[in-house]
Amino acid sequence: MSREILLLVDALAREKAVEKEIVFTALEMALSSATKKRFHEDVETRVSIDRQSGDYESFRRWLVVEDDELTEPSRQVSLAEAQKINPDIQIGDFTEQPLEPIEFGRIGAQAAKQVIFQKIRDAEREQMLNDFLERGDYLVTGTIKRIERGNAIIESGRIEAELPRDQMIPKENLRIGDRVRAYLYKVDRAARGAQLKLSRVTSEFLAKLFELEVPEIEEGILEIKAAARDPGSRAKIAVKSNDQRVDPIGTCVGMRGSRVQSVISELAGERVDIILWSDDPATYIINALAPAEISSIMVDEEQQNMDIVVDEENLAQAIGRGGQNVRLASELTGWSLNIMTVEESQSKQEQEIAFTKQLFMDKLNIDEDVAEVLVEEGFSTLEEVAYVPLDEMLEIEALDEDAVNEIRDRARNVLLTDAIANEEKVENVADDLLSLEGMDIETVRVLAVKGIYNQGDLADLAADDLVEMTGMDIERANKLIIKAREPWFV
Repeated sequence: MSREILLLVDALAREKAVEKEIVFTALEMALSSATKKRFHEDVETRVSIDRQSGDYESFRRWLVVEDDELTEPSRQVSLAEAQKINPDIQIGDFTEQPLEPIEFGRIGAQAAKQVIFQKIRDAEREQMLNDFLERGDYLVTGTIKRIERGNAIIESGRIEAELPRDQMIPKENLRIGDRVRAYLYKVDRAARGAQLKLSRVTSEFLAKLFELEVPEIEEGILEIKAAARDPGSRAKIAVKSNDQRVDPIGTCVGMRGSRVQSVISELAGERVDIILWSDDPATYIINALAPAEISSIMVDEEQQNMDIVVDEENLAQAIGRGGQNVRLASELTGWSLNIMTVEESQSKQEQEIAFTKQLFMDKLNIDEDVAEVLVEEGFSTLEEVAYVPLDEMLEIEALDEDAVNEIRDRARNVLLTDAIANEEKVENVADDLLSLEGMDIETVRVLAVKGIYNQGDLADLAADDLVEMTGMDIERANKLIIKAREPWFV
């Protein structure tokens, strides 16, 4: 019998061109599976084959667990019971009992072959996947082989990939036999079916299509800086030229629009705006909102926010149908954009001026005339009043040196008092908020001022509320909220 096993291993290893160890392991799995069938209950077994002699031993095994965690007596044993046999055994170890080896002839070589062939198929599949991924080709082209529950299975060479229904461009009707392109956005190695997950709706897909159609991008002459899409309807892509002699927009459009039309055709008619990128945020956003004409822009760099002022006749064009134009421009640039008319802008400025004047009057204990002077000179915060260089404040003709020094001292005292009060609030913050993954002390201080003292308080917030409170980006806000809510699902 031992000789029969060695001959089988040798023959299969040569037939399938694999290491003998793979065959031995598969054979042990087959023998172990057959051994389990002796029992009416669910048990754990192990078979060990001697690689030299072909002799094999069978064992029934139990996992050692804490005494109060014993839930499967057929597969587990308590630590106390296991230590009666082996005092050195630990939690997580196995205790084993020898079994009478099953006769090899009872399961036959065929059962062993099936296990071995499956392992070989798995290895081949993994190798094909690794070979594909090593090419670094994220733009996948293939033919739709079949449709499963609305998801398209695409064959690309020897690899199968899945294009889920929700990753298809809205209203496009893909059929079996169609040749399609898609972007590889995820690899699921645990999936039984197609492990490659494709998308035709991501902004990366748009960028890859332009790389395909515009050789200057691959050559490094042009560079895609950002892209944003409303799949099936409209998209924006920002490009930059690394050679002053090359027009980035004209190059991407191509002769008679040939290049951009090829991209539009692949995107089922999706309109594509090609935007000139700029390192100046205001210029970049003006380009992104084109063709709407902008009257003025007010920039808040700290909050990554811009107020865009347009004439009444340009308002609808700047916003776009259903807010599409401004939404895509915001996604493209990474700035929060507020579109408003001249009248709305003036009203907002008047409100901000009134608020700042009242702030200075209340906090600095000054009269309205002095507060108005500070506002007219461009002061908008207590920090500016307290710490702007003294020489600059002495240039204010309406204020003498004594008045300037008094106002600065008052501003500093107010800021110090507020800082002490805020630190006292931080002392009341619970450890679960301080230690929350992704949290930092500055955010904790801001939240404490807003009355958020523990993980539960944070979990009750919506992500938009957290963004408004702290000014952080929506992605970080979502992650913090999700972390804070984890105890809800335990």
